[in-house]
Formats: sequence, structure tokens, C-alpha cells
Amino acid sequence: MKKIFKYFVVILFFGAVSLACTSRYNQQSGTIERKHNFDFNWQFALGDYPNAEQVSFEDTFWRNLDLPHDWSIEGEIAPDNPTGNDGGYFPAGIGWYRKSFDVPKEWEDKKISIYFEGVYMNSEVFVNGVSLGDHPYGYTSFNYDLTPYINYGKKNLIAVRVDNSQQKNCRWYSGSGIYRHVWLIVNSPVCFDHWGIAISTPKITEESATVEVKTLVKNETNQKQNIDVVTVISNASNESVEKYQFNVDLEPNSEKELTHDILVERPLLWSPEAPNLYSAKSIIKQETRITDEVVTTFGIRSINYSAEGGFKLNGKTIKLNGGCVHHDNGILGAAAYDRAEERKVELLKAAGFNAVRTSHNPPSEAFLDACDRLGLLVIDESFDGWRVAKDPTPHDYSTIFDEWWQRDLEAMVLRDRNHPSIVMWSSGNEIMERTSPEAVETAHMLNSYIRKLDPTRPVTSAMTSWGQGWEIFDPLMAEHDICGYNYMMHESVSDHERVPSRVIVQTESYPKDAFYNWKMVKEHDYIIGDFVWTAMDYLGESSIGRYYYPGDPEDQHWERDHYPWHGAYCGDIDLIGWRKPVSHYRNLLWNDSEKIYMAVREPNPESGAIKTTMWAVWPTWESWNWPGFEGKEIQVEVYSKYPKVQLYLNDKLIGEKPTGIEQEYMATFSLPYSRGALKAIGVDGKKEMESTVLKTAGEPSKIRLIADRTEINANGQDLSFVTIEIIDSEGNRVPDASNELKFSIEGEGVIVGVGNANLKDENPYVGDHCKVWKGRAQVVVKSTRKSGEINLTVNSSELPASKQLIRTVEGGM
Repeated sequence: MKKIFKYFVVILFFGAVSLACTSRYNQQSGTIERKHNFDFNWQFALGDYPNAEQVSFEDTFWRNLDLPHDWSIEGEIAPDNPTGNDGGYFPAGIGWYRKSFDVPKEWEDKKISIYFEGVYMNSEVFVNGVSLGDHPYGYTSFNYDLTPYINYGKKNLIAVRVDNSQQKNCRWYSGSGIYRHVWLIVNSPVCFDHWGIAISTPKITEESATVEVKTLVKNETNQKQNIDVVTVISNASNESVEKYQFNVDLEPNSEKELTHDILVERPLLWSPEAPNLYSAKSIIKQETRITDEVVTTFGIRSINYSAEGGFKLNGKTIKLNGGCVHHDNGILGAAAYDRAEERKVELLKAAGFNAVRTSHNPPSEAFLDACDRLGLLVIDESFDGWRVAKDPTPHDYSTIFDEWWQRDLEAMVLRDRNHPSIVMWSSGNEIMERTSPEAVETAHMLNSYIRKLDPTRPVTSAMTSWGQGWEIFDPLMAEHDICGYNYMMHESVSDHERVPSRVIVQTESYPKDAFYNWKMVKEHDYIIGDFVWTAMDYLGESSIGRYYYPGDPEDQHWERDHYPWHGAYCGDIDLIGWRKPVSHYRNLLWNDSEKIYMAVREPNPESGAIKTTMWAVWPTWESWNWPGFEGKEIQVEVYSKYPKVQLYLNDKLIGEKPTGIEQEYMATFSLPYSRGALKAIGVDGKKEMESTVLKTAGEPSKIRLIADRTEINANGQDLSFVTIEIIDSEGNRVPDASNELKFSIEGEGVIVGVGNANLKDENPYVGDHCKVWKGRAQVVVKSTRKSGEINLTVNSSELPASKQLIRTVEGGM
């Protein structure tokens, strides 16, 4: 077959409309803040309450809380909860939220709207007893105009009914409630449309970038309006680098899209290694009065992709070392605190990933902002399925697809199109109707609409076979710019021979196949990356990644319930953020930041062999504590980028082995267990380059607290993640410790999450106690809105109490 290559070029200059902090107008003009945080002082009740939308409804005895809020994580897991294994056995149900607020008399000439970043799910919003509408999908953002129903100079009421009672509706833990931010937006009737600013660049050179700014402006008055539209571009130091202004007339009750170009000299490009950001301030002026102002954060970068050239960022070939993540934040459930979302990106970057797939839904804005700021490439995914329901979830997106697909794609693309981190859109995942001709038509419909909304990025979706054949999907693949393969890397070479123009990215892979997938990506230009399932452990899809012992049931996670498993153990990073050995191995393959690492394979018990399920790797630990195995053979794995490694036990050489590419950068040593110090040394020639040590820990002696941040913002939402370790008298973590912990807190903070990485532990994640697992646990502390000190105390029987001081300071949201 004659090889025909297609080359695709996309040049981008993207920004995200700033939603994390309130924009302020020119104080001299007397204008009002555009954006008001609406997260605080809500009343909440679990259950359905007739007439709860009415102003006269009595909610005095409801619970007062702040957002974000996930009521499912507050409940107890139980085998009879309707979410079942897919939802992690957490409770769901119906809940109501109510919030009273004042609207000043001077706002009478303003347009007032409310913006929800995410509510799971089937929400109905009311203002002063009037229904504004329903929004079924729990992962897209939405807004409503409040203006016709507002009582100016008086109290007003927002009420939200959230219905997550129709189970099952999701194949993983969804959470329940208003789990992302809410904002009150106050505009002049002459303003920018919601998500109405888009920035791109048709040309980038080393000397300059041509910035194309599109703004959708609205005139919601009955009179013709003359306005000036101003764009001011500033660098990271907030220094203005360029400005453009032009005049336009707007007809009564109309909107108009305006386009103008700005030249930025010597642009600093955005990349994972150097995530340089700019800001664009878009202003509407009428004479000297500012009627609207929006700040957009953006980055300048270009992407190209082709089968023969691979994936290029700013003209340089880059391979995507990616991981799939769900939206939950571990022991915090679905609550999308800004700091939790930022920490997630920090953990992914620290583990060596340069890309993430937001499986299988659009993420929070805070997550994407962190990806922009810290430098992480993103595949932004819309939904898990199309018109046909997936077997375990009869109430999934298929029930609303025909009515809502267009609005939900708009919510994803228009909201997210300005993020420089996003390099691909995904229109679906393993859709059930994939063998039918109708699937090709649906793919064409979805992908064409995405390209209409944003012609600057490629579109993919994740496809697989599961025994249905593979070439049958060629027409479906052809509807995508880049073809997503789930667990089908082994077909890629023959696919390239059959369809040489196809650009391939493996959108899901088994953790155990890390070396094979890395090598395939490395050796073939037309394979641009691999995304492991998953980068992080998550709640729900219970027991995927499970390993098990003699006597345990042998079924895969979808074949039967494995309660009390209530989460997925297939991640490189565990539920509380600790990197597993497979994470270090993957990072060593893809990067040079780690060159040697050592872990110990858990030995088989006397009763038989440990077994692993499809998404599992062998249980391997940073531990040289194996009581009961004295004198018995234990296997030690050393991952190394050095040509050879040597292993010592108590300063005695056990052996030396090569660790080159032929050995998959790994050496396994078998030796009889005895207490002491295990040391691995990386060797190049005759020179010892680097070493790593595991020591046998003694009896538990102390509680060690490690706060990721000891100073946080006093904004009522900032977090400190505190790791608890049980250590011996020499400071070594005791890897088999399982102590009960009791937490208490004083000062300007509250505890919002407790737990460990054991996905079989039935203790609740909200409370004042938990158990240690493998010597570790975690407590998450949230600030109040007062500056001061937080004093956290952790107790465990027979160990001295440990204290952690955290300071809260003014600043933030």
C-alpha cells in the first residue's frame, strides 16, 4: 500500500477566563465587582422537602455549611447502598441547599446571574420560589439569569434541589451535591457574554506572536449603544506589553462578535518545563465609564501532529507520558477545593507525568488553572458514553444524550478553550454502540461540533475492542484527528501499515505493561503517548487493581462485589498521595529525575500464592520488615538507569546485576530475609554512582506529622494536608504499623478529611479518628476566615501525642 502522510498544524495562544478570584473594576468609575464568591453560609438538609424552594420555608434547623460540599463522602459505606461497587458503596439520595442574600438597591440597573461550576447531579435551581431550570449532567458548568426575579434592596433566596437518587448512574465515585464553586455575577447590561472571550494565534515566531482576540459583546438594553473595546496584555510580572482599542456600535438587544489582532514581541512560550503565562484584560468602556472587565490568563504555544512527525509542542517533538485521573480528591471525596485540585497536579508532576486525561468528564476549573500554572498537558474529556447505556449504570449519560449533548459540549469547550494546558478534546470513552454505523454518524456529529466551537485543537475519543474485532472500527477512527486506543497498543504496528496516516495515542493501558508501552511510544513516531489507567487511586470502581490472597474470591472487579473494597487500587499514586513502587519505575523509564529505586515484593503466605487481577501489579513495598519470614527467600526489585546495580544486606554483597534496556531497567534479587539494612548501589563502570537504603524498623515509638504547608490562607477554603507516620526510635517509618489515631483541633481551622490508603478500610472519611495503614495516614485541615493559628493534635494509645502548628494568614479568595 502506498503510504500517504497527512500533516496537521495547530498554532495556539490560549487563556482561561479568571474565575478563581474576583475581578474588580476601576474604582474611580464607581463600578461594582463583577464576580462575587457565593460559597459561604448555605443551609443544607439531606432528603426531599416539599416547598423547600419557597422563601417562607423554615430551614432554621438545617445544617449550616460552606461549599464545596459532597454529602456522599460524609456518609458510611455499606454493602446495601444503591451506588454499589461502581460508586464505592457510598450513600447518595436527594439533598437541598438554601442561601439568603441581600441585593443592594443600587444594583437595579445591573444584570445579575448565578454561575455553578458543578453540581452532581440533576439539579434544579430556584430564586425566590421561581424555578430557573434543570441541569442533569453533574460534570458541566452552567449559569442562570436572576435579574427578572430579584428583589432589590431586600433579602433574596436561592434554593437548589440535587437528585442523585437514580442509581446507578456512574461507573466510579461521583459524590453528591454542590461540589464545586458557585459565583454571583453582576454585570452592566452592556457586557461580555459568559465564556465570550476566545484567544488564539494564527502565527508564532521567535520574534513575535500574532494574537487574535475574539470577544462576544452584548447590548441588553432597548437603545443603541456606542462602546470602546480595549484589550491590555500583560506579562507574568503584571507589566503591560501591548494594548489595542477600537470603537463599535451595538444595536438594541443584540450581540456582536468582534475580532482584533495584537502583536506580542519576543513571546515567552508555554510548555510543561516552562509554563509561562500572560494575562489579557478585556474592557468595555462607554466614554470614561467602564461597564465590564474580564481578566484572562493565557499562554503562547503551538502544537503540530502527524504520523511521520509525531506530536510537537512549540516545534519540538514531545512524547506524552500520561495518566488517567477521576475527579475525586481521595479522602475529601468530590469536593473540589482549589488547593486539593492544585495538589493533585503537583503530585502528578512529581511522579514524572507530563500529561493527564480527565476521564471521563470535564474537570474543575481549579484543576485546569493548576495545569496551566504548573505545566501539565491535558486531554479534556466530555462524557463516558453516548446513546447506549453501559451495563452497570442504566441511569448514565445515555438517558439525556439526545437532549443535552450539544449544551454539554458547549459548556466544556467554551469554558475550557482558553487553557494552554489542553492539547486535545475527547468526545467519549469506550462507547457501547461502537460497532454500529450509527456510532460513526454520532462521532461525526460530536467531533464536527467540537471543531466548530474550537477549530484549533484535535479531537480524539478512547476506543477499544473487548473481543469485537478491530479493523471494524476503522470508519469510527477516521472521524477523529487522533485515535485513542484503550489497551490496544499491540494493534498499532499493523494499523500503521494499513492506515499510515493514523496518529495514535494509547488512552488507557495496564500498569503492569509500563515498559512495553514506553518502548512502543519511544520507537514509533506515529504513537504519540501512553496514558496509564490510572495515575492515581480513586474511590469507586471498587477492587479494580486488586491483589488477593489464598481463600479470597478470584473474580475481576466487574464480575462480583468485593466489599469492603470501595475504591480502585490501580493508580501509580495511592489515595493519600504516596507514590507506589510502580510510579518510581514509570518515572525512571520516561525521565532522568530518578535513576535508582528499590522495593520488596510481598512474599507469598504459607497457605498459597498471591494473585493479581488485570489492572494490578504485584504488591511491592518500601519495606524491610517481614516478621515470620526469617531465613525464607524474599525478592528485592531494583529499578535503575545505571548499567549495573549491586545489592548489599548489612554491608555484605548479595550480588551484582545488569540493569540496561535488555533487562527493562530492572534487576530482581532473591535472598533469605534477615533484619538490618538493605542497600542498592547504581554502578557505572567501576564507579559507585548512587545508592538507596531500606532499614528494618523497630517498635513504634513516635507519631511524626508532616504538613505539606504550615501557612495557609485564612479564606475559609485553603487546606493543609498532614501526613501521619508511625516511626521507631531512630526515625524509621514502621511499615507494618496499624495504630488507631485520634485527632483534635483548636484555633482557626477544622478537620475536613481523615483516612489512609487502604481501600478495604470501612472507617468513615469524615470524623476525628482513623487507622494507620502501612505506617501512614492522612488528615486534611481547612482554614476558617480568620487569621491566627491552628493547633492539630494526634493521639494514639501507648505513644506520645504529636502536635502540628499551622498558621492562617489574610489573603486568597
